[in-house]
Order: sequence, then structure tokens, then C-alpha cells
Amino acid sequence: MKRIKAIIEKASDGGYGIYAEGDIPVFSGGLTEQEAKNEFESLIHEQAEFMKEQQGKYPEWYSDDLLIDYRYDMSGFFLAFPFINVTEFAKSVDINPSLMRKYKSGIAKAGERQKDLIQRKFDDIVSRLSAVRF
Repeated sequence: MKRIKAIIEKASDGGYGIYAEGDIPVFSGGLTEQEAKNEFESLIHEQAEFMKEQQGKYPEWYSDDLLIDYRYDMSGFFLAFPFINVTEFAKSVDINPSLMRKYKSGIAKAGERQKDLIQRKFDDIVSRLSAVRF
């Protein structure tokens, strides 16, 4: 079983864009996240078939039981969860709010260390939220 990482981001038209990380030449888009995911999954298989026709075999990254691991970049995260206040989220994960707004808009991209920090703090928030009962 093979896995690929697909990054969900805010597209220039206000919808969603998804691209495969690494050397996989697939990008999709849609007005909704699900529409973009459906197109991405279709295009992954079409690209693998095309490469098989051209090269006589499927690419290394492809298998019939391929799993797609979807991840958000910051712009995609805030698009998918618009009720989250960017400034307050930034404060809660110890990131400069101005920098977080740049991540949200796509002006800047978080590096790996920054993403790891944000993920750890976000996981703490999720853990606290999971204990909430109304």
C-alpha cells in the first residue's frame, strides 16, 4: 500500500486547490473542499494511467490501494474553518498574529519547524475541546 501527501490550500478563485507533495504532477481545484478532493482522486488515477501508457508501467508512487493523506496549509485551514478567529488562534499557539494572517492569506508559508510547533499547540487545543460537553 502506498501513501501520498496532498496539501489543501485556498485557491486564487476563493475555492480550494489540492496538490500532491513531491514529484507527483497532479493539481486539482474546486469551489468546495469535497469537490476538489473528488477531482484530485480522479486525476491521480488518470495521471498514473497516462504515465503507464507513456512508460509501460505505473509510476513508483502509484498502487491500486493508494491512500491519500490530506493536509491543510494555513490558507486552506482557515478557509475550511472560517469561524476560527485568526488573531486569537495565533495567540493561543504562540505565533505573531500578523505572521499568522500572512499564513492565512498565502503571502507567507510556514516552515517545517513552525508547522510542527503550530501542530503541537493545535493538538493541545483539540485535546481540551474533546473534553467539552454541553
